[in-house]
Amino acid sequence: QVQLVESGGGLVQAGGSLRLSCAASGRIFSLAAMGWFRQAPGKEREFVAAVDWKGDNPVYVDSVKGRFIMSRDNDKNTAYLEMSILKPEDTAVYYCARARVSSAASSAEWYDYWGQGTQVTVSS
Repeated sequence: QVQLVESGGGLVQAGGSLRLSCAASGRIFSLAAMGWFRQAPGKEREFVAAVDWKGDNPVYVDSVKGRFIMSRDNDKNTAYLEMSILKPEDTAVYYCARARVSSAASSAEWYDYWGQGTQVTVSS
């Protein structure tokens, strides 16, 4: 069983920064790709970023390219999402997820474990 716990969300002004963390339990964290998704009120869940099992080959949705950076520390069983130049449209609940594969994937169908989410609110 894998458990994922996100932290680091909060309220920030537009242009600000936040760093989200995703702490994972379970020894197979280091063998799986990890991803971040988000869901805004009234909208469908959206892929944000993913990295492969080594933390390489990042994939980002176009709307966050150049502003968000995803990384991971396999020694700490933790994934991160560094968010900068935040915009009001980034407001959402952010979820981390563990993939069933080792390569970075943007489709939710490849992810089998999900955290409960952390709220990010960006004020204008």
